[in-house]
Amino acid sequence: MDLTILYRGPLTSCDYDCPYCPFAKRRDDPRRLRADRAALERFTAWAAERTGDRLSVLFTPWGEGLVRSWYREALIGLSHLPHIRRVAIQTNLSGRTGWTERADPDTLALWCTYHPGQTPYPRFLAKCHELDGRGVRHSVGIVGLPEHLDAARRLRDDLPERVYLWVNAAEGHTYTDAEAARWTELDPLFGYSRHPHRSAGLPCRTGASVISVDGDGTVRRCHFVTEELGNLYDGSYREALRPRPCPLTRCDCHIGYVHLESLPLYDVFAGGVLERIPAGWTGPAAPGGQPLRPTPP
Repeated sequence: MDLTILYRGPLTSCDYDCPYCPFAKRRDDPRRLRADRAALERFTAWAAERTGDRLSVLFTPWGEGLVRSWYREALIGLSHLPHIRRVAIQTNLSGRTGWTERADPDTLALWCTYHPGQTPYPRFLAKCHELDGRGVRHSVGIVGLPEHLDAARRLRDDLPERVYLWVNAAEGHTYTDAEAARWTELDPLFGYSRHPHRSAGLPCRTGASVISVDGDGTVRRCHFVTEELGNLYDGSYREALRPRPCPLTRCDCHIGYVHLESLPLYDVFAGGVLERIPAGWTGPAAPGGQPLRPTPP
């Protein structure tokens, strides 16, 4: 079985206080941290034993995972297993990056977000260059707020062209065509993020080849649909895996709509769906010499 897993454990603490994030500067008490570590180690052990399957794993913690040793160790360990296609994590890149030298660069990937005002720009940029120098697959992104535009332009200028810079439309923000054009100059795929995607009744890979797993092992089709499909650890979820239409009206988060079969994003991001890297990306204008489709069909 080929299966993509979006894992989110109990961790909610973050070292940043971004005004657009509900988990800003939240602190987990020692009890929750112990629970998160135990849950992640249980999941990692399960994934390591699934040698008959081909697994891809994206860690999507509410908080910042890479400042916790157990997330770093999970990424390192899973990256060396032959049945793991890809292991990736969403991160603000505030932690150390030296640990990546112990991981398999052919399997490890990072989805990095720059938050202006939360960390010195030279520090964040230096970490990006460290990852690039080590050959670690990574994308870099930013939330498309008007006050972030100059920082995004600076980041695009300072990053190697081979590093994809993505822009997430800010939640609740409406973009004029002129504003959207400015963001599209930086991220040719911004059009997919600009508007929520109609999803009701449309086919989606979640629930069939993609699942969401929480710290207790409860399996759902994705992070945004509450219906339970079973439990990872007793195997009850496997009987529930099948193609099914989306029950929600719309999908407005990349880790959700990237799996919609009505969108061509599995082709656009072929080989880099989890870490959000377009196939053949060689620069902001064109991957592999071909222009990206800047707007959804």
